[in-house]
Amino acid sequence: MSDSKSQENTILSRIKDLVTEERDLREQSEHRLTPEERQRMRALEQELDQCWDLLRQRRAREEFGENPDEAGVRPKSEVEGYRQ
Repeated sequence: MSDSKSQENTILSRIKDLVTEERDLREQSEHRLTPEERQRMRALEQELDQCWDLLRQRRAREEFGENPDEAGVRPKSEVEGYRQ
């Protein structure tokens, strides 16, 4: 497997872990979320946004013949401002 695919798999694995944690937190918290749980949920959402953004950057670079390893994690404030 190429290093690029290995990096992509690492990002996808992290996304899977974050989604699992987010789902578990939601299931455990059928009641209202505590302030700590809300804070963790927000952190999970932000990190997921960053991971998806990084994955999109890498794939776009590869598609256009650029080095996907030059993609980088963008600040939360930048990623959060994007529209889907």
